[in-house]
Amino acid sequence: MVGSSTRSRLVVIAVVVLAVVGTVPVLVAAQSNGQTGGTVVVEEGETVETLEGIGGSVVVRGTVTNDVSAVGGDVRVERTGSVGGDLEAAGGSVTISGAVEGDVDVGAGSLTIAENGTVGQDLTAGVGSATIDGTVEGDAEIGAETIRLGESASIAGNLRYDGDLEGNTDAVAGDIVEDSSLGVDVAPTVQPFASWLFTAYALAVNLLLGAALLALFPRFSDGVADRVASGPVRSGLAGLLVFVGIPVLLIALAITVIGLPLSLVGGFAFGLLLWIGTIYGRFAVAAWLLSLVRLGNRWLALVVGLVAGAALGRLPVPFVGGAINLLVLLLGLGALVRALYGHWRAGRKRGREQRAGSDESAAE
Repeated sequence: MVGSSTRSRLVVIAVVVLAVVGTVPVLVAAQSNGQTGGTVVVEEGETVETLEGIGGSVVVRGTVTNDVSAVGGDVRVERTGSVGGDLEAAGGSVTISGAVEGDVDVGAGSLTIAENGTVGQDLTAGVGSATIDGTVEGDAEIGAETIRLGESASIAGNLRYDGDLEGNTDAVAGDIVEDSSLGVDVAPTVQPFASWLFTAYALAVNLLLGAALLALFPRFSDGVADRVASGPVRSGLAGLLVFVGIPVLLIALAITVIGLPLSLVGGFAFGLLLWIGTIYGRFAVAAWLLSLVRLGNRWLALVVGLVAGAALGRLPVPFVGGAINLLVLLLGLGALVRALYGHWRAGRKRGREQRAGSDESAAE
């Protein structure tokens, strides 16, 4: 039987996790290229009110009735897609092949408005390169190294620009004004800033969940850290087994029609397990290192571990930071699973002892 205090802790941790996940439109742990993020897709025939993406790609094939905001990744409004409000993007590349009814404000590596692409109002862009083959119904203000106007391009208002203007200047119905104050160095500074912004956001979210875990389950958390310190090889191997084995099991379940719903639920649970395992791994390794210099504060270990993990993800050589973070994840995941198994075995043992005691009392 689960005690009332345990139930309360589980409720609180569930609320924290749901609140955190609810603030992140995409939460995918992927450090292979030094970025953290995923992909948000509005499929053809799907309609959403607003769309926000942080740290990952945004693809609009359906309808967004209001605004689209994206930081840190690529943005594509495809031919079948439409945005009823404004589009604001800072990050990699922006491609508009569909319709954006409002303003477009872009700071990115590149901007492409394809032949079928339409901007319903004004366009403002600070990019590395801009290619316009579609339609801008309002004014355009572009700072870029290269600005190319295609034969099918159409700008209904004025064009204010800085950079090398090439191609069909007859596409501009209004005035064309060169303005060196716009600058062409906007785009190279936007993507690193956006990426750092997401790193800081992810760190804050991890600190929130980590603090909840330590506050609600202090003894269990210490037990996970102890398992990493006392048996790193055993924990690492257990983590590797879980890391590889569970996805294989989920794929096997997904192949069967009956097992598909189970695999979907299991996929979400596995993602949550990886997240918690990452936090516990960084906490445990930091706790062990701090113990070497006689610092045994669990809260300090949490902060040091998570900050160090975030810093590793920002290393100029992504492979090094990614490899270390993967190793720490395997340690934390294995220690977490071992602790959960130990807790389950202890619970079963207590249950048997209680039943044995009840039987003896009844016999007397």
